Amino acid sequence: MQTGERRLAAIMFTDMVGFTALTQSDESQSLAVLERHNRLLRPIFPRFHGREVKTIGDSFLVEFESALDATNCAIEIQRFLHDYNVSSKEQWKMTLRIGIHLGDVVHADGDVLGDAVNIASRLQPLAGPGGICISDQVFGQVRNKIQQTFVKLETQNLKGVKYSVDVYRLKMPWESDDSEGVTPLDLKRIAVLPFASMSPDPNDEYFADGLTEELIDRLCQIRGLEVIARTSIMNYKRKEKSASQIGNELRAGALIEGSVRKAGNRIRVTAQLINANTEGHLWSSHYDGDLDDIFAVQGAIAEKVAKELQVQLMESEMETLERKPTKNTDAYSAFLRGRELLRGYTEPAVRQAAALFEKAIELDPSFAKAHVGVAECHQFLVNIGYESFDIAFPRVSASLERALGLDPDLAEAHAALSEMYFNMDDKVRAEAEARRAVDLNPNLPDPYSMLSEITGRRGEVEEAIRLIEMAYRLDPISPEYIWRLGDAYAWTGRDADALEHWKKTEDLAPAEVCRSMTDYYLSKGDLSKARELRSEFEKLQPTHPWVTYMGGFIAARGGDREGGMLAIKKLEGANMGPVVYNYIAYVYHALGDLDAYFDYMNRALDARSIIASFVMYSPLLAKAREDPRYLELVERIKRQGGLSK
Repeated sequence: MQTGERRLAAIMFTDMVGFTALTQSDESQSLAVLERHNRLLRPIFPRFHGREVKTIGDSFLVEFESALDATNCAIEIQRFLHDYNVSSKEQWKMTLRIGIHLGDVVHADGDVLGDAVNIASRLQPLAGPGGICISDQVFGQVRNKIQQTFVKLETQNLKGVKYSVDVYRLKMPWESDDSEGVTPLDLKRIAVLPFASMSPDPNDEYFADGLTEELIDRLCQIRGLEVIARTSIMNYKRKEKSASQIGNELRAGALIEGSVRKAGNRIRVTAQLINANTEGHLWSSHYDGDLDDIFAVQGAIAEKVAKELQVQLMESEMETLERKPTKNTDAYSAFLRGRELLRGYTEPAVRQAAALFEKAIELDPSFAKAHVGVAECHQFLVNIGYESFDIAFPRVSASLERALGLDPDLAEAHAALSEMYFNMDDKVRAEAEARRAVDLNPNLPDPYSMLSEITGRRGEVEEAIRLIEMAYRLDPISPEYIWRLGDAYAWTGRDADALEHWKKTEDLAPAEVCRSMTDYYLSKGDLSKARELRSEFEKLQPTHPWVTYMGGFIAARGGDREGGMLAIKKLEGANMGPVVYNYIAYVYHALGDLDAYFDYMNRALDARSIIASFVMYSPLLAKAREDPRYLELVERIKRQGGLSK
């Protein structure tokens, strides 16, 4: 064929699923798999009059004279690989996506160019693992000539193609009947996977984790995106799962993964955007520069992601993405180390984190996020009983006042201020600050959780559930939100929703699910199942005070008064602060002693430690809600927080 000749041809583009990840994890194995892939596929093309134009890494570009030949060839490839994978060893299994388009091509220097090639390559990621996607032009040629059924996808706007393209997916014989009803994951729901540290110094791993968190924060500023919170993301650190597995677990259609290498003051950052539906790469790039350039790199990645996902950035969002939180790189390094330690959630780690945030402030007093870090550390130490409320909170208040003086629109500062007011029993200002945080950054889960607690105390049950669902949606692997959402469903009579939620999350938060299900079966009168679940929880968290309380509660419910009183005695001797009054009250309730129950509930309220949601909604305390003293207690709860006059 002469160079430059234009002709009508069917173009097939293939791509191996997961090959890029395999290359990064095991280069020698990936080369062996690629060699086997090429050896298995090449004999199939000529059987359908196909001509191999070229290979591009793990992809084949093949030309056919007819759309029917191209489609039959694709079907045979997928059938062959399906059978091959059934009997093959795990390391040799391979899965392909195939796209086919019919259109004009131009031959030039042994290559094939034109829209037909571009469109076929863009159709291939839409096929999904083991699938085949064809354009409307191919569909018109083959629809009455092959046995496979077709599923019409949404009309696609393909990158680099000026017009919309109608796309069909072939349903393969081994696919389940419900496969065509699968809803694609939303590409505007995005997860930033933990960046890999490629630094020669293992002590620099904090920098990769910090870059992950900071990039999450940058993307959160883009209102057109829904961004998964860090708590859920870090569960994937060093876990080898495919993009489609992670996407399905997080319900995120777009994933960002990458690596960072820090050597002295030099950095190299690589990043790529992946469509979790197809495992296809939407964009990739790398950045080299000095440590001073790190904020520009974060902003550039966020802007590129928004552009690829067709999210229009507002001017204010552009300004936020380009803003530097500090100009001092030493202060920034101290801040990132502090964030890493704060996530350790132990007293020593959090105290070290506070010291690092203080160091960052010493290096740059205008570093607003470092002031928030100091406040978060001391609030945590108060919450777990290692610092006095009266001593710590003036420091918390001063730190947050300073942060907001530097940056009045810092959502994290408003969220921390909301928690401070909540702990001070000023629920009105706590609610106002939480709503301000949500307005500034709709992707922060904690303010939704706070608003759920406050609206629940007001008796706005449906709104409270909606808000905790939002927190869970943004942080779907957080044990706290898994626990709270399951309880919310169970406490409001949504048993089917609760059971489905627990089934879906039991592997992600086994202790929390076990705890909630114990309450559920107790409320149904199934003491045997409750005992079984309590024992499972004890294996997971043997020192948790819930083990003692629930043991006493179950004993009391079963008529064992001595067992219930023994649990109360143990709880009274426990070193856990006034929150223990709640647990003691619950056991007294199970014993039928409502006088003691209300006495301890009021003690908990006086000590600012009452677990109001349990008092107001748990089926386990239903008997107390029939007592006139219950209304007095709830009114005190609302009045203490300023929720009623």
